[in-house]
Amino acid sequence: MRVVVIGGVAGGMSAATRLRRLDEHAEIVVFERGDYVSFANCGLPYHVGGVIEERDALLLQTPESLRSRFELDVRTRHEVIGIDAAAQTVRVRDLRDGSETTHAYDRLIIAAGAQASEVFDQHIDGPTVATLRTIDDLDRVNAALADGPARVVVAGGGFIGLEAAENLVLAGHDVTLVQRGRHPLSPLDTEMAAAVIDELHTHSVQVRTGTTVRMLDADGTHLDDGTVIGCRLVVDARGVRPASALAREAGLRIGPTGGIAVDGHQRTSDPRIFAVGDGVEKIDAVSDRETLVTMAGLANRHGRTAADAIAWEAGLLDAEPDAAADALGTAIVSVFGLAVATVGWSERDLVAAGRAHRVIHAHPTDHAGYYPGAERLTMKLMVDAETDAILGAQVSGRAGVDKRIDVIATAMHAGLTASHLSRLELAYAPPFGSAKDPVNMLGYIADNRAAGTGDSIQWHELDGALADGATLIDVRSPAEHASGAIPGSVNVPLDDLRRRIGELPDGDLVVHCQVGQRGHTAARILAQRGRAARNLDGGYLTWKAGARMTMEETS
Repeated sequence: MRVVVIGGVAGGMSAATRLRRLDEHAEIVVFERGDYVSFANCGLPYHVGGVIEERDALLLQTPESLRSRFELDVRTRHEVIGIDAAAQTVRVRDLRDGSETTHAYDRLIIAAGAQASEVFDQHIDGPTVATLRTIDDLDRVNAALADGPARVVVAGGGFIGLEAAENLVLAGHDVTLVQRGRHPLSPLDTEMAAAVIDELHTHSVQVRTGTTVRMLDADGTHLDDGTVIGCRLVVDARGVRPASALAREAGLRIGPTGGIAVDGHQRTSDPRIFAVGDGVEKIDAVSDRETLVTMAGLANRHGRTAADAIAWEAGLLDAEPDAAADALGTAIVSVFGLAVATVGWSERDLVAAGRAHRVIHAHPTDHAGYYPGAERLTMKLMVDAETDAILGAQVSGRAGVDKRIDVIATAMHAGLTASHLSRLELAYAPPFGSAKDPVNMLGYIADNRAAGTGDSIQWHELDGALADGATLIDVRSPAEHASGAIPGSVNVPLDDLRRRIGELPDGDLVVHCQVGQRGHTAARILAQRGRAARNLDGGYLTWKAGARMTMEETS
């Protein structure tokens, strides 16, 4: 069997090496148009910042090492320029001399990845422009900054843009982050993005939102709001789109997202051709609809799935392998000392889709509060209002973020309900967690909501409730209230609530504390004494973050 692989990074090399482990006799040829294969593209920004000191540490394999260990025929600087599906051949151009050759295949794996969604025109006297997707990109960035500290514009505030901004600052450069949307890291909901902006400002990153780069020239970077930023380098991190042209020209089916359509075993519309990686359409686990997710973990897993399917077709496996799981989009990024993670859908996504949902905020510490070094987490859980299914989560903080998002992602994959999070048995010792882990806390709140023992209101709904005549009761201590309060709130500390319940005005009540826990207790006291009250979900901290972001967006 002769297998040709187009693309030698995450998905392509995962498929090639897995197939070799299953089939010692197959002829496996990998064509890669770049100079390098199997490199750690997710680590590129960290070499810019000096965190990964040695460039060679990013080069995980070479054509020579892959031939020696896996007997793979890996050809760099070779670009596949055409696929003849009927003849089962590919046309390949050797980029070193321009010569072209034709190669036959029994099975073909397309792992061409993604490409920049837009391209800046490089002005001859303007700043250097570079992305951060390949080793060549990395070298271009380092060359542009070789003369020492410089002004750098990072266009795009997604995962790569934030990693680039952080590491450029660590390397001593002056960074301006330009974001088209309302805030960096657009998958986050508004109130959850406040901590990201605070962290960027703390480290002197200038954040420009609601604007884009219009053009580049000798004066620097021109934004569409009229601002001109003189700079030496522009890092283009505005996002990517599937590199699906080869597949389209070969007559393969392209999905509604623009990615290559595949089945659960990564087969395209031609059963002899498979596709994996960033150029391939995935199925969203929440909506069961087509989506694009450009994550290295998915690319590697789908490469393995394709190899297993090919081996099964060849009679090398006893049973058909499992289909690839639907995509949750689990992701995490470091913004200086802050970790920010997401999985599934945001509240904004759910509102746009018109899907009934409940939202839960919590602000626990990453481990027992009495043990030194405890750090506060900010957590948000999206729950299906009818089934109690977990629809998504967002977590930020300085410790323990990865652990919590991974537990929630695993629960989503397993189909656990939000209430079931309260019943998970998670590792506990004071340096690592609490007897009631933060994930358990989300589950307790979800269980209360599902059982009808915890009516709540969101931070962005508060103004409307107050305008309709509700009274806001702050059940924190007088000192907490004095240090910062929601306008119009009446301070009645929780420990005094039973004694002073007669002082509360008639009508609807909304209660709040700092993070939501005392507010829930206050709402239960009031409910059992004949006064209905809603708890402000996430308390003062969530309201403060959301209100500040709203003011910045409208100013």
